[in-house]
Amino acid sequence: MACVKFASRFSILCFATSRTLNLNSKIRPFSTVKQTFKAKGKLNDARFGISLIRRFWMSSSSPSQESSEKQTQQVERILDARDDDHGGVMVEMTNESMDAGVFVSLLRASLSHWRQQGKKGVWIKLPIELVNLVEPAVKEGFYYHHAEAKYIMLVHWLPSIANALPASASHRVGVGAFVVNKKNEVLVVQEKSGAFRGTGVWKFPTGVVDEGEDICDAAVREVKEEAGIDSKFVEILAFRQSHKSFFDKSDLFFVCMMQPLSFDIKPQEAEIEAAQWMPYEEYATQPFVQKHELLRYIADVCRTKKDGRYSGFSAVPTITSFSKKKSYLYLNKKDVDS
Repeated sequence: MACVKFASRFSILCFATSRTLNLNSKIRPFSTVKQTFKAKGKLNDARFGISLIRRFWMSSSSPSQESSEKQTQQVERILDARDDDHGGVMVEMTNESMDAGVFVSLLRASLSHWRQQGKKGVWIKLPIELVNLVEPAVKEGFYYHHAEAKYIMLVHWLPSIANALPASASHRVGVGAFVVNKKNEVLVVQEKSGAFRGTGVWKFPTGVVDEGEDICDAAVREVKEEAGIDSKFVEILAFRQSHKSFFDKSDLFFVCMMQPLSFDIKPQEAEIEAAQWMPYEEYATQPFVQKHELLRYIADVCRTKKDGRYSGFSAVPTITSFSKKKSYLYLNKKDVDS
């Protein structure tokens, strides 16, 4: 560990290097010194992910220093963080390797600093390359919040009051596509895998909504992927919520009415055994459909919509003042416009 001493107001700056560095006695702004060390490869914020805090204390290292150094300025490294919107901080680590011991030292200093600031929740986003830092963080009081393919999110609640941090995402979203043509035929498929494999059951194209994908767009994509049919989203006819259905998460399933824009079926070879246009009543009277109450309800809703006696929820583009991003409000546009 090397220390850099300034000649006036006596600053001590500690870095992760074994060399002692000499500077002239002229006071240099810290930003200038920081850039100098960056240029020489001695300081790299991107690698260490650090911020710097200054604390003032009276020097007591030696009598000679006490007489010549009235005050020193100690600069400590802490983890680089940004404030969140709820009184906490977010740390996003880079994927550069870091020694667990160095990380623990930074983390402890950071937690002490954030407690003094009155921060609440501390979030640490660790890329998968830094999996070696998970155990040390857990030992310092962090716990798993959620994980994705390339990162783990750890969190720690600092105050002594009840933990108010939000839980991780609790639902998965799926879609089923009711695609009916002018001949009163519905698009149905048989699956090669899953619960319906080998059952002979004909069902609507279904699938899971991708991250960042709107429900209406997911329905269009699933129809294209499974049957090769181009389609246009019309309405959400109904939705179902279930629980403990996928790794103990809840599930939302939206039944979407679609207008076909093409009619030549090209089944997806990897997942679909067969696909066809089927007379609607033939689909609805399948023993499997009649046996399950949920499927009977969906079939009745689709029939009523097909006959023009039901209004679903159209997708209306809108922008909120919070995010300024386009999203969709699903509503009964027919009744609103009337």
